Amino acid sequence: MTGISKQFGPVRALENANLEIARGSILGLVGQNGAGKSTIIKVLAGIIKPDSGSIVINGETVSTLTPASVEKLGVHFIHQDRLLVPTATVGEAVFLGHEIGLGPFVSRRAMQRKAADLLKRFFGMELPAGTLVKDLTTAQQKVVQITRALAQKASVLVLDEPTAALVKREVDSLFDVLRRLRDDGIAVVFISHYMQEIEKLCDRVTVMRNGTDVGTVDPRQTPIDEIIAMMIARDVGEMFPKRSVALGAPVLEVSNLRLGGSFENIGFNVRAGEIVGLTGLLGSGAKEIVQCLFGLKTAESGQVKVEGRELALSTPVKAVRDGIAMLPEDRRAHGVALGLSVRENISLASLRRYSKSGLVSRGSENQAVDGLIKELSIKTPHRDALVRELSGGNQQKVAIAKWLSCQSRVYVLDEPTVAVDVGAKVEIYNLLNRLAGEGAAILLLSSDLLELVGVCDRVLVVYRGRLAGSFSGPAMNSDALLAASSGARSNINGVAA
Repeated sequence: MTGISKQFGPVRALENANLEIARGSILGLVGQNGAGKSTIIKVLAGIIKPDSGSIVINGETVSTLTPASVEKLGVHFIHQDRLLVPTATVGEAVFLGHEIGLGPFVSRRAMQRKAADLLKRFFGMELPAGTLVKDLTTAQQKVVQITRALAQKASVLVLDEPTAALVKREVDSLFDVLRRLRDDGIAVVFISHYMQEIEKLCDRVTVMRNGTDVGTVDPRQTPIDEIIAMMIARDVGEMFPKRSVALGAPVLEVSNLRLGGSFENIGFNVRAGEIVGLTGLLGSGAKEIVQCLFGLKTAESGQVKVEGRELALSTPVKAVRDGIAMLPEDRRAHGVALGLSVRENISLASLRRYSKSGLVSRGSENQAVDGLIKELSIKTPHRDALVRELSGGNQQKVAIAKWLSCQSRVYVLDEPTVAVDVGAKVEIYNLLNRLAGEGAAILLLSSDLLELVGVCDRVLVVYRGRLAGSFSGPAMNSDALLAASSGARSNINGVAA
């Protein structure tokens, strides 16, 4: 793809952008939200027609592309949302739209057999005959998507955030699959916000910024910090904005909290103006702690106070009324309503502020929403645009704006920067600093240890359902947090053990 340009009204989405992928290689594609990644991929997919530029696929210059014609040319797309029929068998999913049969009759047995052969050949994997898609793991569903492309003799695979819903073991398995496909001569385009994955997997990385490619580098020779600096046009050291906030009295106090099978004897506090991190390995109980604080799960015993008042957090509705806001990890499923507008999402939890006698004052609501859109720099055409049309980072900002509208006192954030780009992360970090500066108490659950060290005043580590450490100052570093998370070291009350 050479010299690709595309303009939407006054917005120039692509300007003389280039993208080249060689057979038998893995190309990483990175950039902030709005950098042009999605647009150039939609041009390649035949969804958007470019204003100018040329496209050559397997040596053939293509003047017009459609989704159907690009697949016939061997280019297939593996989307972040697994577009599979949940009640289909593996064989039916692999050959959907290209069923095997004779005349009008479909041979499900032949499709199952052929799908099994493909899975065995490319992935060394066996799935029971007749298994339904809904019964597969997330990683297995991703493999079925890739197998569907391979069944149509794909020569180029484009994967959009393929690891977003995978655990580490599944990510490693997927990477093994992609390396095997590369060695078989298939070209892979790997789009991801996870820079460690780009470094680990890709042969080359193309960086996009402001609608154009600003460079293609070898991630094995170019430090990740340099790649990030290319993405954001500033030094990576600016990722974690510095702040100086005088801490106030405890706002959130937790003592002797227990949930059988998940955690026990959990106690900590978060003061006004303080950002406290919370981390732990998968299954440690850290996730369940934040769920109990928001009433998604009910603790069996213990005490939670907000500004000295003891709470009964049995439901999220009660938590919101008591001044607790929660940003969930899966923003698309639980943080925002994709089918509603930006305005409706932002005011959803605080309509009472704009209502009188059961009637909503649209003027007051619009004024408040417009203020938050401006304050958080939410990139949206207008307040009534559907949230599903926004980028992931801007969807996250809408979710945050919803709670700002409620004027909450405690903010519980569950992996708030998962699958958002570097620039959006910086904006979220700035927002956390602003909330802390206004006296809010913030509890940040994250598996990104560098993020925790860069953003938090203190970090609590959970290991097998118990607090294994509280780290601050010089003792708060990624090595110490990882050691405590894995049980190799503890740091209770500031004393290392």
